[in-house]
Amino acid sequence: MSDLRNPASTKMIHLLEKLAPNEGYTQSALDNVRLMRSDRPLGRTPVLYEPSIVIVCQGRKLGFLGDAVYTYDAQHYLVLSVPLPFSTETQASPEEPLLAVSIRLDLLELSDLITQIGASGHQADASPIGITSTRLEGDLAVATLRLLDALTKPLDAQILGPSIVREICYRVLTGEQGAAMRAALAHHGRFGRVARALNRIHTDYAKPLNVTRLAEEAGMSVPAFHANFRTVTQTSPIQYIKSTRLHQARLMMIRDGVTAAAAAGRVGYESASQFSREFKRLFGRTPVDEVRDMRESFSLSPAVRFGA
Repeated sequence: MSDLRNPASTKMIHLLEKLAPNEGYTQSALDNVRLMRSDRPLGRTPVLYEPSIVIVCQGRKLGFLGDAVYTYDAQHYLVLSVPLPFSTETQASPEEPLLAVSIRLDLLELSDLITQIGASGHQADASPIGITSTRLEGDLAVATLRLLDALTKPLDAQILGPSIVREICYRVLTGEQGAAMRAALAHHGRFGRVARALNRIHTDYAKPLNVTRLAEEAGMSVPAFHANFRTVTQTSPIQYIKSTRLHQARLMMIRDGVTAAAAAGRVGYESASQFSREFKRLFGRTPVDEVRDMRESFSLSPAVRFGA
């Protein structure tokens, strides 16, 4: 997939242009698959990704977490085993918009697949990782093309779509970084304890969250929990909780049209002024300015309807 002008790549781009006609995110016929589009370049932007596979067919994104930089473009895909706030830079233009597909990972759905891969002799003896960019190999690219094609046909999407998604997950889990991703998604060891804490934060971000209690649930002392948490996320538990709440509030304001005060309350802030201060500290501008400027980039459009 190194040449964007080859027939397979051209078809992927054509299909994505139909599936994602609007900037931002577009839902597909499958709940766990969304399409991404940007018609303009974007500088460093804070984002929060769920555990997912992101395959870019046109354009380029750079992800920044700590000192590491992750490239995902037509030659590389991004995969996350845990939910992570980081920042991205988007390279796109009206003539060549960024076009990508994002597949949300569900550990319950993947557990059987991981078990089968392990039973076949593929041992997850690598160190677990939370995020990586990996070369897009031929089999994975072909499966992605088939998924995009199926999504334009309602019956194909319903019947074939889930099995193609499963194949894509299989290709990722047996690919170049597959062992490390399987180790991470299996939630074993200290990485797994932190991963479970991250999932708890994302489920209960609007509720009071106590770091001491999270450490106890992870079976670690508070200092050990802080150290292992930072290894996985490049930030502290308190900052991660705060970032998660602010990202969720931004999406509520953009996608649901709620006010900053209402969003603050929904994500667990008791003080609207504190929310506004911390929001500006993370995103670099007020909630009103952020929503106005990022509405297109983070909007969520309904799935495009295609004929039977």
